[in-house]
Amino acid sequence: MTREMLINVTEEECRVAVVENGSLEELYTERAALVGHVGNMYKGRVVNVEPAIQAAFIDFGMSKNGFLHISDLHPRYFDGKNEELENIGRRKALAHRPPIQRCLTKGQDVIVQVTKEGINTKGPTLTTYLSLPGKYMVLMPWMTGLGVSQKIEDDAERIKLRETMESLSLPRQSGLIVRTAAQVANKRELQSDIAYLTRLWSVISKRLDKEKAPCELYQESDLAIRTVRDIFDSSISKISCDSESVTKRIRDFLSIVQPRLKRRAVYYEGKSPLFHRHNIEKEIEKILSSHVELKSGGSLVIEQTEALVAIDVNSGRYRKQTNAEQTALQINREAAREIVRQLKLRDLGGLIICDFIDMRDNKNKREVEKEFREALRGDRARSRALKMSAFGLIELTRQRMRPSLQSSTYLMCPHCKGSGVVKSYESQAIEILRLLRLAAGRKEIKRIDITVPREVAMFLQNEKRQILARYETEQDKQIIVTPDFFGVNDEPAKLRCYDERGSAVRFG
Repeated sequence: MTREMLINVTEEECRVAVVENGSLEELYTERAALVGHVGNMYKGRVVNVEPAIQAAFIDFGMSKNGFLHISDLHPRYFDGKNEELENIGRRKALAHRPPIQRCLTKGQDVIVQVTKEGINTKGPTLTTYLSLPGKYMVLMPWMTGLGVSQKIEDDAERIKLRETMESLSLPRQSGLIVRTAAQVANKRELQSDIAYLTRLWSVISKRLDKEKAPCELYQESDLAIRTVRDIFDSSISKISCDSESVTKRIRDFLSIVQPRLKRRAVYYEGKSPLFHRHNIEKEIEKILSSHVELKSGGSLVIEQTEALVAIDVNSGRYRKQTNAEQTALQINREAAREIVRQLKLRDLGGLIICDFIDMRDNKNKREVEKEFREALRGDRARSRALKMSAFGLIELTRQRMRPSLQSSTYLMCPHCKGSGVVKSYESQAIEILRLLRLAAGRKEIKRIDITVPREVAMFLQNEKRQILARYETEQDKQIIVTPDFFGVNDEPAKLRCYDERGSAVRFG
């Protein structure tokens, strides 16, 4: 298995792709005009406290106020307490927390960190549980204890890491979480990472008292450095970047955290663009489509709604197996892996419903579930999947940290309003005839001019000519249908009415 990281940098955006055996597995995009705020720390001010929802709204310098729930409020803010520490992994239960109105007051300063970008009308989600990520560690100020990433499931490995950490010099007044990358690090690299994070927090701490709210205290690294920090490990054979300055910054960063691997960062000087050279652009076009072809001949249909994401698995032209059960099993197993890949590539989060092809044998259902959970282990976002239901559905929730790739790439269609369909010419014509009938019934109106899209005008003048002629004869009116050659289908009709002197008559 060969893995490679490709970094494409332009003035407009930065894109990072992780390619495994020639297949695009992960894609991260950050535009210069839409730089994210997740991970940034701010000194904010309480704007409003809402006891009804046990939350506060915080002004931290952005256009929209942030949302801070009581479950994300550190005990140091409880009832005026400023120095209470809490153990990592043992947050106080919601039932044991005081009401938020007793903890925060309007105008009070709070130190917050963005955990989720604002989506549509919702503002960003904030927390007062601060975390500073390094290559191997996450420093948690105002916490105590030592935690190990839940992604490390081997008990022996967890015990080994804890023993290694206890032999190191650990910071005071701060807790540490060991990341999965620490499994391949030596003691010197771990200690160096701790020292780097401690120095960083020391710099931030000095700004806490000096700066006035609202202000930014710490800005998360840009996409290129952030992705190298979080994803790059010894399994990735090369980092190819088409920007010389960014390549140098990556090497400088690796010389601090992984000096042995800094030579793997290479400046790409090829004539053809980096993503075209590795056929990534074609892959990106595919993931922006709602239809995904499977290698076996089956397919996925992915539809996003406001409340959830629906994924349907279709058998397509796959007919290799001798019976329907085996056909369904093979397609579902391939679909399970591809669904997780698409979730990562498209940044899909929230509630996700996967509709697999029906299988009768419970053993086959468990096999597809196992395949699905195995694929989810390689996903960096937190997720929770339920067992396959009797109807062949697997429901899961996936951590949403930023808007999906689709919502950040496309605008809603102004004509169909996101439904994907527009009214037929006949439906529009019937509505227009209804308007004409209403206008023709008024005595003072003698002439009706109506402007409609070209296709609708042709439908009216060809298919509904007799009805228009009858309206003119029976009501003694003149009806003029004008095609709008520059309009588009489903645009509202423009109706203008005139009396016998040619003066406009208000209608509608």
